[in-house]
Amino acid sequence: MVKYKTTEQILKIMDELDNVRNIGTLAHVDHGKTTLSDSLLMAAGLISPKVAGKALALDYVPIEQMRQMTVKAANVSLYHEYNGNAYLINLVDTPGHVDFTGHVTRSLRVMDGAIVVVDAVEGVMTQTETVVRQGLEERVRPLLYINKIDRLIRELKLTPEEVQQKLMEIIRDFNNLIELYAEPEFKDIWKVNPLKGQVAFGSALHKWGLTIPIAQKAGIKFSEIVKAYEKGADEVSRLADEFPLYRAILDMVVQHIPSPRVAQKYRVPKIWRGDIDSEIGQSMLKCDPKGPLVICVSKIVVDPHAGLVATGRIFSGVATSGDEVYLMMAKTTGRIQQVGLYMGPYREVVDRVLAGNIVALLGLDHARAGETIVSVDYKDSMIPFEKLVYISEPVVTVAIEPKKSADLPRLVDTLRKMAIEDPTLHVKINEETGEYLISGMGTLHLEIALWDLRQRTGGMDVDVSPPIVVYRESIKGSAGPIEGKSPNRHNRIYISIEPLDEVTMKLLSTGAVYEDQDWRVRAKILRSEAGWDADEARGIMAIDQHLNIFVDVTKGIQYLRDIKDTLISAFRWSMEAGPLAQEPIRGVKVKLVDAMIHEDPAHRGPAQIMPATKNAIFAAFLSASPILLEPILKLEAKVPQEFVSGLLRVITSKRGKIIAMENQKLLMFVRCHIPVSETFDLSDQIRGATQGRCFWSTEFSHWGVVPQQLAEELIRQIRKRKGLPPNPPKVEDFLLP
Repeated sequence: MVKYKTTEQILKIMDELDNVRNIGTLAHVDHGKTTLSDSLLMAAGLISPKVAGKALALDYVPIEQMRQMTVKAANVSLYHEYNGNAYLINLVDTPGHVDFTGHVTRSLRVMDGAIVVVDAVEGVMTQTETVVRQGLEERVRPLLYINKIDRLIRELKLTPEEVQQKLMEIIRDFNNLIELYAEPEFKDIWKVNPLKGQVAFGSALHKWGLTIPIAQKAGIKFSEIVKAYEKGADEVSRLADEFPLYRAILDMVVQHIPSPRVAQKYRVPKIWRGDIDSEIGQSMLKCDPKGPLVICVSKIVVDPHAGLVATGRIFSGVATSGDEVYLMMAKTTGRIQQVGLYMGPYREVVDRVLAGNIVALLGLDHARAGETIVSVDYKDSMIPFEKLVYISEPVVTVAIEPKKSADLPRLVDTLRKMAIEDPTLHVKINEETGEYLISGMGTLHLEIALWDLRQRTGGMDVDVSPPIVVYRESIKGSAGPIEGKSPNRHNRIYISIEPLDEVTMKLLSTGAVYEDQDWRVRAKILRSEAGWDADEARGIMAIDQHLNIFVDVTKGIQYLRDIKDTLISAFRWSMEAGPLAQEPIRGVKVKLVDAMIHEDPAHRGPAQIMPATKNAIFAAFLSASPILLEPILKLEAKVPQEFVSGLLRVITSKRGKIIAMENQKLLMFVRCHIPVSETFDLSDQIRGATQGRCFWSTEFSHWGVVPQQLAEELIRQIRKRKGLPPNPPKVEDFLLP
């Protein structure tokens, strides 16, 4: 057993960059990531062997222990010896449930490799595909661990030959994901080969694991593993003593996950669009501790005692307490007050942390997930890291308010801190009703958030509304130019509107094009990949969070520069709540085609320009065949043949659309799309129709058009809920006479 090393010993290994590995665990929910992490912590002596597999030590949030589910990413630094050499392995344990993919997205930025955990019975599932795709987009190398081999033996009663066949099927499916989603230069070299020790298999619960090379060296066969389970717990325990899981996993990591020095050579050009030949670019490529300090923040935690803690990966330089740094997103300077290493929920304070490692920082209260931190001397020459792109959006909302009005300030402060820690949790105040709206990825996300809220506030009593589905407004056609007049009639704004094409929407949704990007880079991408007109590509004034673009196509308009910021504010104001039902607008190109601006600044202030712009946008929107969009989930299910008809009956009754069906021996694999609004009792219905024999999962897929026959009544219901007149406004309501 390798014993836990002191902080000083870990810091010594940290200086040897070739002996550092940054990894994470990725998987579908309940496939065993955190149970695996327990075995790795046991190897480092951080938890007792008696509780490993049951402690769920990285599930340090109490509700994680209660729900047996990881909802936040946790970091820990592990010590491992391989062939006589000492290695430092920085481990991130991430959630598997689709509602918490935001934590996965942020964690991937600091990893170089990932252990993808797959349940031996369930195989590659929806969320397995999602996390592998996310990892490959960040150029994180995946390795495979097939967990719960005991289920194949004890539950399915498979023979040794059938067990091996099942494992080969999972490896084939896993490599198919790499073939599908990896970039061309990584497809072949990153596919896992069990003969090379790139696949481990075992039981995290029973703490044993093997790779093919380990099994061959020890002369153990699958038939002996099957016999061990047939003989009982003592033989299984002996299996764990002879072939500890941590050794198989960590040996595999050391052999096949690259060190930061190697990984940053191909990862930095993917996640950073700056000049690779510059001093900063070269320093990050080489992972140079002597270069300028560059840190990418992956996670923010608000510690009740220490304040805001920023966790991130150092790509260049050395982080030490007292360093003055610049935060690129926040556009402000800050000073690092304390530097530390994460050990699960605890931080070990250290003097310094070098490039290639994961660090915890105190003192940077303006930092947020995705922030780029750089030495203050390089603030003018640094380009931020690529924006973190979340694959899902908040689609379910609840309204909350405290039962005691005196608790309101504490509620607001707590919600603000929660939104800082979890950027996928959206908090909004409805000024008209006084409600506080919390939007999350799904009902579970909101359930965890509300639990967290009560814990942080000492059990504050709050009223919570039933879950509400979030919709979007968009258009099918084009309209304009339409004139918007200011209230004083001295300014006129002319707006045209059209839907964004699919290629542009993809560029926006994947983060290839975003607002803070250098306009030259952005224009080049839109011209080459989406076929945009050069003048329009150069004239982009703003891109909002709902994937709308504001473009200036005017020429020579007097005083336009003076009101540019006001026009952008009016655009954002309009996109936040559309005219149909005050739901956010999505996928629209708004073009400023002309303007008449009064020469006197007193007559062209925000009180005049903003309503003129909003009225023109809304009038054009309502003239362009407006539509309502609803969030659509992708549902994948594996069900025995005799229960397929029951599953299909549930899906079709929920306005579901079958995409594909595939026969997989005893099981039928069903893939479909289903609206979020139809899923609140879906779990009970599927269990009832399949007698609990269906494995299924969902993830956000896309925004789909609400059928016209449903849209009108739905719009009336939404407006009624918001205290609005039942019928949407008309075009003429936004045109001043």
